[in-house]
This record gives sequence, structure tokens and C-alpha cells, in this order.
Amino acid sequence: MNPLQAIIFDVDGTLAETERDGHRPAFNRAFTECGLNWHWDEVLYGRLLDITGGKERIRHFAEHCAPAVAARADFDRLVHQVHAAKTAHYVELVGRGGVALRPGIARLIDEARRASIRLAIATTTSAANVDALLRASLGSDAAGWFAVIGAGDVVPAKKPAPDIYLWVLEKLQLPAAACLAIEDSANGLRAAQGAGLAAVVTVSEYTAGQDFAGARRVLPHLGGLSLAELGQAAHSL
Repeated sequence: MNPLQAIIFDVDGTLAETERDGHRPAFNRAFTECGLNWHWDEVLYGRLLDITGGKERIRHFAEHCAPAVAARADFDRLVHQVHAAKTAHYVELVGRGGVALRPGIARLIDEARRASIRLAIATTTSAANVDALLRASLGSDAAGWFAVIGAGDVVPAKKPAPDIYLWVLEKLQLPAAACLAIEDSANGLRAAQGAGLAAVVTVSEYTAGQDFAGARRVLPHLGGLSLAELGQAAHSL
């Protein structure tokens, strides 16, 4: 049995509850800025989270709910314009303290660093979003605590495809058996499992009721879980 050598974190919903009061209002501000009369309320946004990736979410919504926009000759440019505006609004919101880490996250990161367990990130959100969250919640040098940050479009296929986890494992130069993924969604769990990783799920406000079959642990948060217990979860059957 390999000892736990690295923890690979998802970001949105895992490190912090970023979706409802972070990404969602940032999307809505971007729509207004780009001349779109769209508004994603909390319920609609919850459904849209089945589509991983911000640009993919914009494209899906247009194709299914605003076909005239999807048919525009400049639609591809518009998707990138909206997404860039949304990222700017999200970074600003996070930078002024609008999103907090979930319980136990800061402590586990600190414990892992002191135990020389490597840290990594595997997410579909952009690198700018990741950096903003880490800076605002952990400090200006926090991104440097992570050996690998897999974010945004570094791989073409988003979760539940395993590609982002396979990319991170390759960069870490570690076998999946030596690592543990921490996720909050069924899509993320499937991605981790597809890469051969054990995973612990911390259910977020939008993922309650999803199918987490095969997760080593399913928890409301990480506030009561020690680093030793996390290592045990990585190798439990």
C-alpha cells in the first residue's frame, strides 16, 4: 500500500462554496455588460451546473434557451467575451472577500504542508479564478503551495472525463494509488474514479442528492476530518 503522497483538490464547491454567490452573480453581471437579457437564478443555475466549464455552460444555455443568440455569426467570439467579463467580475468579488473557504480546508492544507504531503488542484474553472480564491483566502503566496494546478482549458475534455486528473498525475509524476482526490460533485467523482483515484466527497449546497457511489467517504464538510483519517480513507476498501 502506497502512503498518501498528494492530495488533489477540486475548487468550486470543494475549497469554497463559490457557485451560488460567486460565479452565478458574476455571470449575471457579465450578461448585462455584454448586452444579453439573461438572468440565471439560483434554481436555474443549479441545473446548469450539470454542464462543466463556464464557456460550455454559456454555450449550452444559448443553444437550448436562446437559439437566436446561438445562431449569431459572432457567437464564438461572444462566448469568449462573456466568459472573460464573468471572470473579471468573479475575481473582483472574491478579492473583496465575497467567498470563504469551507470548514476544515485551511487546516488540512496546513497539516498536509507540515507533513510534506504534496498539494494539487484539478478543476474546470480558470487559473485566474483559482489564483483569486487562493490569494483572498490563504494569502498572496498560496498558489505556490500547490505543486500542480490543473485549471481551465489545459485539457479539452472537462469533468466527468478523467483528463484533468490524468494531466495532474502526469505532472506530479505519481501513481493514482499514492494520491487522494477531494470533490463535491458526481461529475468530479466520476472524473477522479476514471483516473484511478480514490476520492472523498464533501457535499456542497448544489450537489446534495447526487450519486456518490464508490466514494471512500461522503461528508458534509472536512471540518471534523484529520489528515490521518484522510490518509486512511484513501486506502480503505
